[in-house]
Amino acid sequence: MNLKCIIVDDEPNAVNLLELHIQHATDWQLLDKCYNALEALAALKVHQPDIIFLDINMPRLDGMELAALLPPGMKIIFTTAYTEYAAVSYNFETLDYLLKPITLKRFLQAKQKVDNYYADKQQPKAVAPIDHNDSFFVKSGKTIQQLRLSELCYIEGTREYVKIVTTKGELLVYKRLKDIAAQLQAPFVRIHNSYIVNTTFIEKIQDNQVHIHGQVIPLSEKFRPAFMELIQQQFL
Repeated sequence: MNLKCIIVDDEPNAVNLLELHIQHATDWQLLDKCYNALEALAALKVHQPDIIFLDINMPRLDGMELAALLPPGMKIIFTTAYTEYAAVSYNFETLDYLLKPITLKRFLQAKQKVDNYYADKQQPKAVAPIDHNDSFFVKSGKTIQQLRLSELCYIEGTREYVKIVTTKGELLVYKRLKDIAAQLQAPFVRIHNSYIVNTTFIEKIQDNQVHIHGQVIPLSEKFRPAFMELIQQQFL
């Protein structure tokens, strides 16, 4: 699988070892080698890698801080001498967590995870809509929480997460808004690039704004026709 990657590590020996593993054990294209996070940010303006091999303990801006700045969809393999960051590393788009010194055997195990991920991604999957009466599970940080669609007021998409607002509170979930939209049906409707609302909880619609659960949400022209059609179906 011809994937593209970069290495970000302030230790030249670690960079050289990873480069050897990539050359000898994969057909991946190594786009760049960066020796600090600032070099990596500059490289990402030029390259669009599928995978970033990312050290954690680096000066000025560490690997965890850099991970939070990466564009959505970029997969991370952390490379570090420290075990204590393993759990928190999976708050990002992490495929594996390699401890230094990285042996060829351990590198090949990481490669297998990468291959499995992209092979699975290429398989077409039918997205089944969620029944409105169903409960469902979402992962927020280290917690897996059960929610009921009937209690879901609206969903707000941000750059890296979606914020799910329910009658009982809110939580952040690492997922794309369009993926959630594909599984929802009426009374859920998208009204903006960043918002899906449950029409059951709408208090009023005024001008280009929807008032729902104490919040005022913009209604964009792009989604207005489908939204108003759904609303008209509920007129007395």
